[in-house]
Amino acid sequence: GRDFFHIRMRPHPFNVIRINKTLSCAGADRLSSGMRGAFGKSYGTAARVDIGQVLISVRTKEEKCQIACEALRRAKFKFPGRQKIHVSSKFGFTRFTKDDYAKWKSMGRLTPDGNNVKWLSSRGPLWRLIGRENA
Repeated sequence: GRDFFHIRMRPHPFNVIRINKTLSCAGADRLSSGMRGAFGKSYGTAARVDIGQVLISVRTKEEKCQIACEALRRAKFKFPGRQKIHVSSKFGFTRFTKDDYAKWKSMGRLTPDGNNVKWLSSRGPLWRLIGRENA
């Protein structure tokens, strides 16, 4: 369904595509200036992508993983080149594995930060650690 996933497009289209319009009718050589001042007008934008770069990330529940993989399999035909689908061992968009996330969350070392989490290290001010169990 539409409420069971969070999709993130990783590359952003910062590269501006430009076009130098020229006339192609009879007598166009007298009207156009050729390659003089050929910088062009902006035509669109595109994202520059390297080989092996992650294009789309999807965060979903564990039981909806097969549905998300099938949706990505269908979506990869819309992109040029060969695409691979990789199921990560991380929890959501965080940098922690699922086991580590459960362990650190129960210890109170992770604080929510939007769709990610912040790691609280054992360094820093004491008021952050006083009164915590297993810190």
